[in-house]
Formats: sequence, C-alpha cells, structure tokens
Amino acid sequence: MVTCRPRWPSPSPGRLPFRRPRAAPAVLPAPLAGGDDGRLYDVVADTLAGLGWTSLAIVRGRQEPDEAPEDRQVLRSTVLHISPDTLRWAQWMLPDEPFHLGDLPIAWQISARQDVTTPLAQWSAYFTPDVPGEVLADFLLALDARDDPTAAYTGPGLVLDAVTAHGWLRDVDRPDAGAADPTFTSHLSLGEVPPLIQDADPRLLAVEADEAGPAGWLAWAQPALGAPFLWAAFFGASVPHDLVAVFAASLSSTVPVLRRVLPESTRDRLLRAPAG
Repeated sequence: MVTCRPRWPSPSPGRLPFRRPRAAPAVLPAPLAGGDDGRLYDVVADTLAGLGWTSLAIVRGRQEPDEAPEDRQVLRSTVLHISPDTLRWAQWMLPDEPFHLGDLPIAWQISARQDVTTPLAQWSAYFTPDVPGEVLADFLLALDARDDPTAAYTGPGLVLDAVTAHGWLRDVDRPDAGAADPTFTSHLSLGEVPPLIQDADPRLLAVEADEAGPAGWLAWAQPALGAPFLWAAFFGASVPHDLVAVFAASLSSTVPVLRRVLPESTRDRLLRAPAG
C-alpha cells in the first residue's frame, strides 16, 4: 500500500464551497436535485479543506521491480480526510470497489471515535453518490463543531422535529420513527440498519438471528413508487441523534439549491425558484 498526497480533482484556489455559475438554475426540493452530476466529492472536499482537515490518497497498485514509479499500475484508490484532532474522518470510497446499500454504491463513509486510544470507530454513516452535497456538508460542519463526536445528548424525537418543522408528514403507522415529505418522494426512518454498517454498540454482538438489532436512521429519495432510489444515507445506531437532526433539517429545508445538471429521473419534478 502506498500513501501519498491526493491527486483527486481539487477546486480552484479561493473558490468558496457551493458557489455555482450564475447561469445555474435554482431548484427545489433539494432531495430530488441530487448531487449535481458527480460534484459530491468536490463539495465535501471543499468543506473539509476549509475546516483544516488533512487529506491523503491511499493507493493500492502493482509495480514491477524494474518499472518506473510513474508507470505503477493503480488498481484501487480512496481519499481519506482526517480532522485535526484525529477523532473524525471521512473516506471517499467510490473508486475503491465500494459495497452497495439500497442497490446503490457507497461514495462517502464518515466515522468518529471517542478518543485517540482506540483505532476503532464508535460509529459510521454512509452516503451514496447523489446525496445533495449541501446536506452532507451541513452534517460535516456539525460534526466538526462538536467537542465530543460520539456523545449522545438527545433522543430520536429531535430528528423528526427537524423535518416536521419544514412541512414533512409523520408516518401514520410509525409516527415516532418515520416521516416523508408531502410528495412522498423523500423519506426518513428509524429502524434496523442493513448489514455491513460499522457500529461499536455492544448490543450488536448479542443480537439473535430472529431479533432486531439497535435502530439507526435511514434517509432516501425515491422519485416514484417502485422506482430505483435516487440516493440513500445510512446512519449507524450510535450516530448522535442531534447530528442526524442537522442532516434532516438541511435535507428538508425549503431553500433552493443551485444545480448545473439535473438528475434525469427527477428533472420533471423539480421546481425552479424565482430569480433573485
């Protein structure tokens, strides 16, 4: 394994996160606007660079003994961003044969640990490529601002309060564990998390085959009933609810987002905001 500085596309010097050309349309709702045609890496990397996180490229490849370094065959690579206190990190996984959740590849894995004495993450959250970049950036800003990235200060009710304050509707059958936007295309649910979600909750080790494990939050956008997901986000059971609430509030916000490229599957359902 070779570790070096990232050669991933980076923003031009001095460009602020989320700035778009003036010709970019302002559209809403954000959940159906997607990640602006592959710009999710740039938006998140800009945010983390502004917070002073260190970025490293992790490259796995093959090099013959008599081969020049520039001819090395790169097989897989990721980009790892680490906070100054090393308690939180974000890994861009899309080029590295990512695993799939909800039939979508994972693009970003964000994790945090309680202290520097353990290398293991206390919790992890996972985001697929078309998660709106602004929403993920707000989640990261809240994570960076926390003194303790793992402490649980609040209950799950805070998450649902965040979306219902913006007009989302609670699930009729599960009013304390689910909500959807008024068009029922964007959803938030507290339930059993899928396999492969990394979490340090000790109850996960004691779950029997016929028992439900600790609950975590799932969020997703589905343009139409039975249609493929546009994007999905998965939060481990130990992700603090107040951090998920920040994600939920940003996701359900009625503030338009700027997009240069609109998703094909939701283009006809997006509203253009009035100029100015």
